Amino acid sequence: MRPRIAFIEPAQGLPALTQCRTNDTRLQMQDRVQRSVHYGPWLVGLGAALWGTESAWRIPLNELFDAKVIVFWEHVLILIMFLPILIPRLCEIPKVQPRTWCYLLFSGFAGSAVGTIFFTLALKYGNPTVVNVVLNIQPVISTVGAFLLFGDRLAHRFFLYAAMAIIAGVFVSVSHPTMIGVSFERAGLNLGSGYALICALFWGLSTVAGRGVMIGMSLRLASSMRIVIGLGCMTVILLVYGKLHGATLWPAAAQAHPVKAIVLLFLLASVSGGIPLLIYFQGLHLTRASTAGYFEMMQTLAAVCITWGIFHATLHAHQVIAALILIVAVAMVHHVQQQVETSGQRG
Repeated sequence: MRPRIAFIEPAQGLPALTQCRTNDTRLQMQDRVQRSVHYGPWLVGLGAALWGTESAWRIPLNELFDAKVIVFWEHVLILIMFLPILIPRLCEIPKVQPRTWCYLLFSGFAGSAVGTIFFTLALKYGNPTVVNVVLNIQPVISTVGAFLLFGDRLAHRFFLYAAMAIIAGVFVSVSHPTMIGVSFERAGLNLGSGYALICALFWGLSTVAGRGVMIGMSLRLASSMRIVIGLGCMTVILLVYGKLHGATLWPAAAQAHPVKAIVLLFLLASVSGGIPLLIYFQGLHLTRASTAGYFEMMQTLAAVCITWGIFHATLHAHQVIAALILIVAVAMVHHVQQQVETSGQRG
């Protein structure tokens, strides 16, 4: 969404000097808007790329904490960072409609809590590069969800590109595709890939719910309250699993390496959590949706660079080809759907 700036026309009879100053001010404001058009997409790309760095912190954290505990601490730290944003917006809460709260509750539960747990588990039990590539199937899920929930139109070519993305996702997930006919286990489909698909489902549906939230709530309140709800969900989940106590929240492995644990949690919550969220949404505010979708691909690029370069989680040749097809197919899904939305607005 681009910011709307109203220009005040000079009144009749104004002195020539005043009118010239008004025109100069108008040109300066137009120049600022034009510059925002240029750097807005790059803010989206920077935010997405920073999100893609989370594997660098989650993978070593998996050696110190249970997956659910990592997500719990992540929410605690992000909420602390977001308090200056949340507190001034608390006065808006009584104005929020019940339907918006339902969307927000689901978004916080599915995306912020459960989806993140499955992502952490996917990194623990699977090839991190495969996991980060498979997650690109989210837009297909969110588009179908928007069709079912909001009645969005589907482009004629959506099904072609969606099928390409799904098939490519399968080939990215397996190490030995010739064995698919025998069994997925023999083909090399491990637990990590399964967790990644579940994560993509939850994150994709969370995106759909997030759209419902944006209709009835300001962006800053929504992003802050999603963290609050995610933390509440994580607290309940830890209670149910009997893990909300000191021995689990700060286990022996973390006690043996306290500085490492604290630094990694802080980096996860800041560099890969709160900071990119603010940068991303500021960029999204200055960028067309059709452009933002492609710059979001920076998340995959950053994630693959980290998992491949740092953790040496390489792919077979067929997985590299399938990954490229998956990314292109998802980009085309976004492109054809954007054309449908644009034609719908014109109509």
